[in-house]
Amino acid sequence: MKVSTTVNFINDFEYEGVNSSENKVAIDMYDKNLKKALSPTELLLTSLAACAMVDIVIMLKKRKKTIESFRAETSGNRREEHPRSFIDIHTNFIVVSPDINNEEMKKVVDLAVEKYCSVADTIKHGTDLTHSFEVHRP
Repeated sequence: MKVSTTVNFINDFEYEGVNSSENKVAIDMYDKNLKKALSPTELLLTSLAACAMVDIVIMLKKRKKTIESFRAETSGNRREEHPRSFIDIHTNFIVVSPDINNEEMKKVVDLAVEKYCSVADTIKHGTDLTHSFEVHRP
């Protein structure tokens, strides 16, 4: 299955990503205080978390679990020298649910990150990927 996108130059610090359905995402390389969009490396972290979250939600819904809120916090350390690739990335998945227990959350998070997430599989070679989770009650 082929997937493609186009990135358009807006100016020296702004770009626009477009998929085949004409959906758009703003990208910028401004300093933190001028930032209006995510940088390419921030998009990579976001893509990793979103990819795994989609699979986690699918698995939890198949188990008829209730998700009141769900978020992922992802951070990584990059090399100092070029190319400044990620050395390690950690994602913590935080769910609020009245009926998800730690054992099943661990199982679905592990499956999502280690087996089903295509973004994780693509970047895990050369990058130490770790994950954790938290289950909170409403």
